[in-house]
Amino acid sequence: MSEDRSPDPGAAARAVLADDERLMREQLRARLAEVWPELQVVAEAKNGAEAVALVEQHRPDIVFLDIRMPGLTGVDAARQIAQLPPREGQDDELLPEIVFITAYDQYAVEAFEQGAVDYVLKPAERERLQLTVERLKKRLAARRGEGAPADVPASAPLQQLLHQLAARLDPGAAPQYLQWIQANVGPTIQMIPVEDVLFFVSDEKYTRVQTAQVEALIRKPIKELVDEVDPRLFWQIHRSTLVNVKAIAGVTRDFRGRQIVSVKGHPEKLEVSRSYAGLFKGM
Repeated sequence: MSEDRSPDPGAAARAVLADDERLMREQLRARLAEVWPELQVVAEAKNGAEAVALVEQHRPDIVFLDIRMPGLTGVDAARQIAQLPPREGQDDELLPEIVFITAYDQYAVEAFEQGAVDYVLKPAERERLQLTVERLKKRLAARRGEGAPADVPASAPLQQLLHQLAARLDPGAAPQYLQWIQANVGPTIQMIPVEDVLFFVSDEKYTRVQTAQVEALIRKPIKELVDEVDPRLFWQIHRSTLVNVKAIAGVTRDFRGRQIVSVKGHPEKLEVSRSYAGLFKGM
């Protein structure tokens, strides 16, 4: 039986720090101890791959990621963290809050202020870190409560923000998004234009591709599709679900208080997991 680390409203927040420079990790840990003494730093990583492994092991509330690390960058690590499978028995397990650490101010202007993540400039100054901590506390309180306070901004789609950051880190690498899906429809294989897809829903082995006329199956999980489709067109609303923004008819709440997406031209209702509830703030 897996250990239950579900958020406890009274528990101290837990964090993982990732930076390839030991002095930067030590400085950030010391500054955090000053401005947020209750925070528990449960692990430190020297690179992106180690950060992903430690997040999967510890399931922290917050991850501080250096945006430039050798091998797996902070952005790439965040992408992998966002697609980590939930632990057994934790189907709607919340994703950790992401804070990027950067020495490059140009990466910390537009994209970071869309609400999905926060940032800290190197070296971490007490006043700026205090602002980040206050934002994190509000986000964590909102996650554990009945809704977000009015001054917590709605989140932009996380995968969209990470695509933007990756493009800023490597301006020469223009993204090439999927245009067609080759899928099994009964005994035949069809080429389905991606723009015609209403939503993708994954189970353990297959992903269902749903258009207004066709239901098809592919052997590609959501964690791969999320990096291959245009994030401006497809929003991830659950670890297992991508929905075409143009196909969203509306969002309601069910008897449990969960957000439910209605799809134009299709009767299926798609559940929004708690980690993505900020996409539809105010519902």
